[in-house]
Amino acid sequence: MSVDVVTFGCRLNITESEAIRRAAAGLSDTVVVNTCAVTAEAVRQARQNIRRIGRERHGARIVVTGCAAQTEPTTFAAMPEVDRVLGNAEKLDPHSWSDDSRRITVGNIMTEKRHAIHDVDSIEGHTRAFLQVQNGCDHRCTFCIIPFGRGNSRSLPVDEAVAQARRFVARGYRELVLTGVDITSYGADLPGAPRLGMLVKRILNDVPDLARLRLSSIDSVEADGDLFDALGNEPRLMPHLHLSLQAGDDLVLKRMRRRHTRAHVISFCDQVRRLRPDVVFGADIIAGFPTETEAKFARSLDLVDECGLTQLHVFPFSPRPGTPAARMPQLDRTVIKERAARLRAKGDAALRAHLDAQVGHRRRVLTERGGIGRTEQFTAVRLASAVEPGTFLDLTMTGHDGRHLLAA
Repeated sequence: MSVDVVTFGCRLNITESEAIRRAAAGLSDTVVVNTCAVTAEAVRQARQNIRRIGRERHGARIVVTGCAAQTEPTTFAAMPEVDRVLGNAEKLDPHSWSDDSRRITVGNIMTEKRHAIHDVDSIEGHTRAFLQVQNGCDHRCTFCIIPFGRGNSRSLPVDEAVAQARRFVARGYRELVLTGVDITSYGADLPGAPRLGMLVKRILNDVPDLARLRLSSIDSVEADGDLFDALGNEPRLMPHLHLSLQAGDDLVLKRMRRRHTRAHVISFCDQVRRLRPDVVFGADIIAGFPTETEAKFARSLDLVDECGLTQLHVFPFSPRPGTPAARMPQLDRTVIKERAARLRAKGDAALRAHLDAQVGHRRRVLTERGGIGRTEQFTAVRLASAVEPGTFLDLTMTGHDGRHLLAA
């Protein structure tokens, strides 16, 4: 290929990398690095990989874009390996790729008012398709740099989302994932202010050949009545929710400027479990947020059990310059790492308990590459033999290896 795209970070970047391949198709011998800025480590990895690409692809043009390029354009422009830096809005504009008169082309992302429509009908290397229905965020959590990389919340119109879903299904995708920065805020900027639950129902109703629909990370405090109804009554909406929790202590949540409380999250999980008894919950949790005491951290550990979480994404707190949390009293890095390790161990134990409970049950598995499949609850299954990706199999779970179920 004349244009190679190296993608870091979230599912939004994955979908946008597909749009970049089309927008930059006319270029030759170019490597595009689509960066993530969620943690300082993500930025470090991007820089490390840019240096590696510069060594291995001597002579190739390197263009850096994505959230880290949006928030730190001069950092990347100063790297001798980098030829151009493009912002998050500019990377989706074909004109940006044809005009290379400026080394840095990064606009004010906060002025973006409409969700860009991506003419994408396939996701390279993925069995499931990611349908970006929302971008940006109107909230300002004290630890988060992402609104400054993505801008304010904006939504894909319902009819266009349905049309995009149809295109993916026509290309053979059996499963779609609705994704965005804050998908439960979906629709507030659209005429009539449709909610995420209505969008879910429209897609399931208007795309009857879609076998599975999933949601990416959600903010439980924004869940609407239609979403609860769909969880309880739409079997094609998968029983797996990944929650943006971040902490289990109310004072820490307040200092993070989160909008939910511990009690709300527990109540939400209980309500969804009553509607959908087979539901599985994952969650993002930060370890070592500024001012977090041992007692406050213990409440995050306890929340794993109280909510019945089975899949944890643990983030050791990483101060991002320009955010309020970076100016708060910081914990020692050894304490942060130790708490993150304990939280991961708690998550590993919860996952093993979930895997134990699945043994002996028959599950419908959608196969992926590498001899892996996923159940309805998004639990990974190691297959006994390689199967064409995108195939449904009804399998009995015979055991597990601590990370994957094993199937007969």
